[in-house]
Formats: sequence, C-alpha cells, structure tokens
Amino acid sequence: MLKLERKYYSRSVGAIVGIDEAGRGPLAGPVYAAAVLFPKSFKNEEINDSKQLSAKKREELFDVITKNALAYGIASVSAEEIDRLNIYEATKICMKKALAMIDRPYQLIITDAMPLSGLTAPVVPIIRGDAQCLNVAAASILAKVSRDRYMAELEKQYPAFAFSVHKGYGTKRHLEEIAKNGPIEGVHRKTFAPVRGYFESQMKLF
Repeated sequence: MLKLERKYYSRSVGAIVGIDEAGRGPLAGPVYAAAVLFPKSFKNEEINDSKQLSAKKREELFDVITKNALAYGIASVSAEEIDRLNIYEATKICMKKALAMIDRPYQLIITDAMPLSGLTAPVVPIIRGDAQCLNVAAASILAKVSRDRYMAELEKQYPAFAFSVHKGYGTKRHLEEIAKNGPIEGVHRKTFAPVRGYFESQMKLF
C-alpha cells in the first residue's frame, strides 16, 4: 500500500491533497492534472502509479477514487496554451486549476516532483510521489484516465489520427500521420520538435 504521506500527518496536518499530471510529453492534446483529497483513514491496496496499471484497472479505480475522495479536481490546459507558455509552466497552471476545485480544508499539498508556489498551504514535491503516496497516485489515475478519454473523443473528430491508440505521443505511427496529413491546428503542439520540424520542412519548399 502507498503510504508515504502518512508520515506528514500531525496535530496540525489532518488533510493532505495529492496532485499529479498526465500528458507532458505528447505532441498533441492538452496536459491534464488532478488533485485528490482522501479521508485520513482511507486505504486501498490497488491504487498505484497510473503507469503501473492497465487501462481497464485505471478505469475501475477512477470510479473508486471519485466515490471515496472527500474532494477532487480535474483540469486541463490546451495545446495552444502549452505553446504560448511552455509545457513546464502550463503544467503548473494546470495543477493549480485542479487544486482550486478542492472545496474542503487541507493543510498540506504533495506533488509528483513539481514545485508550486503562491499557494495557501505548504507544498512538498516528492520524486516518484505517484509511486509512494496514495493521494498522488490517485491523482495520477484521474488525470491519465481523463486525458485518455479526451484523446479517444478527439479521434472521432480527426479519424486520420489514431489518438485513442497513441494518445498523441510521438510514436512511429503518429509521426507518420503527421507527415501524411499535417498537424492539426489547435491540437498539435507547434513548439514540440517533431511538429515544429514539419513546419520548418514546409517552409523550405517555398
């Protein structure tokens, strides 16, 4: 069971929010973040870093998490905003948007290695926090499932791209789709190297 955050509970810290993101690396689509606040007594042996779980298990746990959390928030920041801000800053904004949806009191925030400033509670960034802290792992699942669902819906709008399969990551198949069809305005991240390379190659043709 993931329980690292238990060492942070004290007389002054009775509620801890975990925050994580999904989708920092893809070439297309938004970045997602989620924040989760469980009751101090909540335990679950199955919740883990989303990357360690099957898609089916993540979907099952999504419902478990949303039903048992005292509060949770799920937010996204678009590809256009990522291009404008850069992915690091966009991810921080996304995390803060998710945190703003937590409508219960809390005294501490734990993130998966992401420092956040300007908040009303202290922030503890823990490397591989999603593999050690229950609330952070739960947030990783909510963010991952929400983003995967969005990408599957996006494929219905743009069937030339197998977004439900590669989720916008730079796989061989996705790179071939970009080369054949060109990037999608507002969907692909123009500042990311393979997408930027496409536009640069097009400029050389003129």
